[in-house]
Amino acid sequence: MPFVRFILTERHPDSGFEDGLFHTAYARRDDSAVSAEDRHELKDCLEWFEKHVKVPDRFNRSTSKGYYRRKTRGVAWFRDSAAECIARMHRIKGVLERNGHQVTMLSETRLGYLVYEDDFQVVAEPFSETRTGR
Repeated sequence: MPFVRFILTERHPDSGFEDGLFHTAYARRDDSAVSAEDRHELKDCLEWFEKHVKVPDRFNRSTSKGYYRRKTRGVAWFRDSAAECIARMHRIKGVLERNGHQVTMLSETRLGYLVYEDDFQVVAEPFSETRTGR
C-alpha cells in the first residue's frame, strides 16, 4: 500500500526532514496578506482535519522515560485509501502555492519504523532509503 505526504521546502527543526503543510496552513489562515477567499478555504480544510483526524500522540519510537523531550524523527504520511484527507490536502496545497509556497507530493511504500497508525495515517521514523523530501 503506498502512502502519500505533502511537503514544503523548509525543514522541520527537530527531524531535519522537509516540513508538512499544517504549520504553514495555520499561519496563512491567520495572515491578513492572504485573500479572504484563500483564508476561508484554509479554515474550512483545517477545521475538517481537526474534527475528523486525530493528531498523533507520538512522533518518535523511544519508549524511555522522557521520550516527549527528545527530538522527533517521525514523519507523518496519509494512507492512499484516505481519499478525503488527500483531497483536502490538495486544496491546502493549491492555496499555499497561490501564496508563494512550493509544495511537493511524495508517494512511498517503505516508510520506516512505525511509531503511530490509524485508519487515515501513519507516523514512521524513516529507513535510510525512504524518500522524505526532494
